[in-house]
Amino acid sequence: MSQHETLSQEQQQELLEKYDPEAGTRKLGGWIGWVVFLGLLSFSLFQLYTGVFGILTAQLQRSIHLGFALALIFLLFPARKKDKGFKHKPAWYDYILALASVAVGAYWPLMIDELVLRVGMLTDLDFYIGLTAIILVLEATRRAVGLPITIIAGLFLMYAIYGPYMPGFLAHRGLDLKRLVQTMFYTTEGILGTPLGVSSTFIFLFLLFGSFLVKTGVGQYFNDLALSIAGKRIGGPAKVAIFSSALQGTISGSSVANVVTSGSFTIPMMKKLGYKKEFAGGVEAAASTGGQLMPPVMGAAAFLMVEFIGGISYWDIAKAAAIPALLYFTGIWIMTHFEAKRVGLRGLKDEEMPKRKEVLSKIYLLLPILGVIILLMSGMSVIRAALWSIVITVGVSAIRKETRISFKDAVDALVDGARTALGVASATAAAGIIVGVVTKTGLGLKLANGLLDLAGGALIPTLMLTMLAALVLGMGSPTTANYVITSTIAAPAIILLGVPDLPAHLFVFYFGIIADITPPVALAAFAAAGVSGGDPIKTGVSSAKLAIAAFIIPYMFVLSPELLMIDTTWYNLIWVVATALAGMTAIGAGVIGYWYRKLVWYERIIAISAGLLLIDPNGFTDIVGLGLFAIAIALQFIFKRGNTSKPQVA
Repeated sequence: MSQHETLSQEQQQELLEKYDPEAGTRKLGGWIGWVVFLGLLSFSLFQLYTGVFGILTAQLQRSIHLGFALALIFLLFPARKKDKGFKHKPAWYDYILALASVAVGAYWPLMIDELVLRVGMLTDLDFYIGLTAIILVLEATRRAVGLPITIIAGLFLMYAIYGPYMPGFLAHRGLDLKRLVQTMFYTTEGILGTPLGVSSTFIFLFLLFGSFLVKTGVGQYFNDLALSIAGKRIGGPAKVAIFSSALQGTISGSSVANVVTSGSFTIPMMKKLGYKKEFAGGVEAAASTGGQLMPPVMGAAAFLMVEFIGGISYWDIAKAAAIPALLYFTGIWIMTHFEAKRVGLRGLKDEEMPKRKEVLSKIYLLLPILGVIILLMSGMSVIRAALWSIVITVGVSAIRKETRISFKDAVDALVDGARTALGVASATAAAGIIVGVVTKTGLGLKLANGLLDLAGGALIPTLMLTMLAALVLGMGSPTTANYVITSTIAAPAIILLGVPDLPAHLFVFYFGIIADITPPVALAAFAAAGVSGGDPIKTGVSSAKLAIAAFIIPYMFVLSPELLMIDTTWYNLIWVVATALAGMTAIGAGVIGYWYRKLVWYERIIAISAGLLLIDPNGFTDIVGLGLFAIAIALQFIFKRGNTSKPQVA
């Protein structure tokens, strides 16, 4: 793969800015560049200090975190992308908004004694500071994350105020502006709620860990390792994309960022071998989005899940998510394998492969990821595990000169980590607004009961309606905000039907994430189309088709919690996983239209029917499904022996 075929750094940045608002920051120079640089560095040092020496009280930790994030967002993110004049310097109003953000962030630390003494009583100054905080959070979220979550948060604020005028079951007593401001900024139920709490502790430190990992060159190493493992197989580059994206997803917090970084390498390779532009983009988008479902980090949503579910450890969530994530990637692998066989695509030649000995000599770069898994398994607190992971990364990087992290690299990693955290901080603050309104008005339960009434109280229709709600709510939102919204609004409906909390939360999380590859607002697929030059909507359709496993797996683990390693034996787990894999193989063959040879229309129906039956964990459906599976395979060989002219795809 020659260097000129991959996207340049500038092209990657352009694509990121187009499809990922979090990447659209100003390139600042002069004194303001230094101010922002020192601000980002101070942000990281504050987070490290509280991580090492102990978190401050909730309001202090979260408000300082919020003040840093808001002030830096207004200096780094222009009000409009098209503001050419303010591409390299903030506008006059950005300085005012940044100063207002500092005042909002400093208000709790400066006034904490008074605020605690007059709990529930707001002075005029308290009210105006709180109102300013709400406005700043909404504007910062619009700039750093995009319109979808900003609009949702705004609608929830309107719902809180205009409750008495709402129709039917949505009506409530309503909150006046003063009570709304008090809930949003002077309790831990609104902006300073659990989502921002998780952002100001676990998430920030894991983003720093990812930033230090990047400085070791681990991203390029993932590509080389994937090439050496999968490059020579049938349709090798597509499988490289899947393997590389699964690894990239362990450290990346964004589907779009994952697409652009690994896709700029894998998509040109796939096109060169004969994959269509849309299929090449679809493979990368589906695989990169799956990175958000992959433990240990899961796009930082795993840490939120610990707080939202309660009484469950981080390790329980990572363990539960492992088999569904592996099934997801296996599903895409199966689909690309059958597509490569159908089109007749080869693997890479020896001269296109990296030197295996060289790749294996750098296997130590995976030690930090292995380290974080072991530390979390050992029962160490998430914050301690994140801190030690950073130390391990620096230590491991020192093994060889080309991966060694210098003092300058370490400072850059701290600055880059803080920059990455800005979007997450604003998104979780906006998500806190949504959670606050839901808690104060009882909207979650009302929507859950509304969904149940609509579905007639039956589980499968409720799951289908919840899936649609999660897909719509997840459009254009980053992973953390996405999970907060879907778990607050959609998950309660499933829980009311007796489904345990963990499967219910993972169900909405999955569908919120795959909104990134589900047209019409498939941001990851659109970014992949930007790399491949293909049609965005066709790429979205292709990625959704390839990720068909993601639309099926959540139903599997709600109906059969054994897949999440909940209350099961090892032999039962093996059976459930084996039948699920067989089912996905059959569905993959049926959808692509190729197995050992091209399938005719009735063989595709048999294969898809076998797959769907095998996915349901019921004993009877498994037996029928295995019978159809055997018939589908038998037809392949009988037809092949009996007739050399292969039937065309139906």
